[in-house]
Amino acid sequence: MSEEVLTSEEDGILVVTINRPEAKNAMTKAAAEGIAAAMDRLDSDDSLRVGILTGAGGTFCSGMDLKGFLRGESPSIEGRGFGGIVQKPPEKPLIAAVEGYALAGGLELMIACDLVVADAGAKFGIPEVKRGLVAAAGGVMMLPDQIPERIAMELALTGDFITAARAYELGLINRVTDDALAGAKDLAKSIVANGPLAVRVSKQVIKQSRGWPMDERYTRQTQLIAPVFVSEDAREGAAAFAEKRAPNWKGK
Repeated sequence: MSEEVLTSEEDGILVVTINRPEAKNAMTKAAAEGIAAAMDRLDSDDSLRVGILTGAGGTFCSGMDLKGFLRGESPSIEGRGFGGIVQKPPEKPLIAAVEGYALAGGLELMIACDLVVADAGAKFGIPEVKRGLVAAAGGVMMLPDQIPERIAMELALTGDFITAARAYELGLINRVTDDALAGAKDLAKSIVANGPLAVRVSKQVIKQSRGWPMDERYTRQTQLIAPVFVSEDAREGAAAFAEKRAPNWKGK
């Protein structure tokens, strides 16, 4: 894996750190490849339950590396999109831990994550129009799915930033803390405590069901959740509740 992306494991949590602090973690091809590899590891390793994406040096990600752009480099991966995740996020939960700036492609990385914990001083925006560009890595498409359309329109057309307090008010982020990574780890631990099959399928239903026809929603949901209800974990969860003990999840 590229040194532009670092990983560490802790109690079922995979922490993935964009490691270009001298460039405000601007996204390069190598960094995108590193993130994609980390997401493959997250999904394939049964001991890993939740991922956290963060940035080194007090910044989440300032967007595409413009020097690389001028050289003709694209910080995208075929079939996965910008940063290796915006078009194909992992199946397991992914939390963004945001300090400093999540701008342009950095914001698009963030909104591709399932949950967001941000430092109180963090700033958010899609300022591409200020450089004659468009937030094409999901910003102008995905942001209106997560906040009111008129607010998304304002951010896209002005390129202005918003604060963590405003982002929380809009529902764009989950929690505002004094330490984003520590807060993200606390949130991840709450997820790790739950049944891994149930967590994965819950995410799957939430992500996919908005595109389902209304008259097919419960049928399609049943197809996904039926295996969960007959799993060993479902029986273990009930037994642990009855016996007043912590469950011992097997993921099957």
